[in-house]
Amino acid sequence: MKTTPSLIALCVFALMPVSTEKITVQDAVRVREFYRLADRIQDQIWHDWSKIPAPLLLVTPQAEYLTHLEKMPEGFADAGDGFFVRPRQFSTNFEATFPAFGPPDVIVAGEPQNTASKTSVPWLMVLMHEHFHQLQGAQPDLYKKIEELGLSHGDETGMWMLTFPFPYEKPEVTASFAAMRDSLLAALAESDDKKFKLLAAEYSKKRKSFFMLLAPEDRKYFNFQLWKEGIARYTQIKSAEAAANYEPSAEFAGLADYESFASVGEKARAATLSELKQIKLAEAKRTAVYSFGAAEGLLLDRLRPDWKKQYFERPLTLEGFFEN
Repeated sequence: MKTTPSLIALCVFALMPVSTEKITVQDAVRVREFYRLADRIQDQIWHDWSKIPAPLLLVTPQAEYLTHLEKMPEGFADAGDGFFVRPRQFSTNFEATFPAFGPPDVIVAGEPQNTASKTSVPWLMVLMHEHFHQLQGAQPDLYKKIEELGLSHGDETGMWMLTFPFPYEKPEVTASFAAMRDSLLAALAESDDKKFKLLAAEYSKKRKSFFMLLAPEDRKYFNFQLWKEGIARYTQIKSAEAAANYEPSAEFAGLADYESFASVGEKARAATLSELKQIKLAEAKRTAVYSFGAAEGLLLDRLRPDWKKQYFERPLTLEGFFEN
């Protein structure tokens, strides 16, 4: 058999010694705090969320540390204290969830300073966002249902979820999105219940108008992204608010970048709504679904307080919640 450069590289990687480097004290403290926090708040937000496995792979510049996975995958060595280690393979700025070693889904995250989170407490909230993706992924036949949307067009890598050619820059789509967005924000800002219901009804009409502009595949894609990523951001907000009175461990509170959970909880909702207010669909593209879908979740909390009981019964779309 002909020896190729790629084959040589693969063989060299296979012969590399498995790292046995210990996780740093600071990183171990952060990871332990994630599980401690999740144990305190997750079932307040989603029913039986605590029953979902939450394996995590922490990516550092030199190595990756895996924990809370029942079976150690090939290529890892026992690093002690419940961690397994291997040389780094993923990017250090990752904040994602996927079946890296087959089911169940694994949270893959870099250290706070190397990610968009920057510091430890916001990083924990992003881990709660990613942990919610584990709850989504644990639903029966979810990946089969996603495939049945017919949007992958043969892409088995899952990258279509990021690169789908949605008409973000189409003038009538951007104009309708802006009108829908403004209507959503107006409803959320209304404190009077009677006026709120009128504004929510108006929002539902504008939402329907927006989706009527879209081709069938575009409609399915945007609905799917709002259901998946938008409600994950909503869950991140609700996690921050639920953690406002959380008492961290002394080790976590002693980290150099620590800030109070109350402070982060107070800012979470306003930060997302401010982000949404400034979003232009043609520029933000897919990332618009995070703040927009989160705002829809917040609206549903007032409009249909029991909506989360049906969220997994109506997978891959929020459309039914806004029908009269």
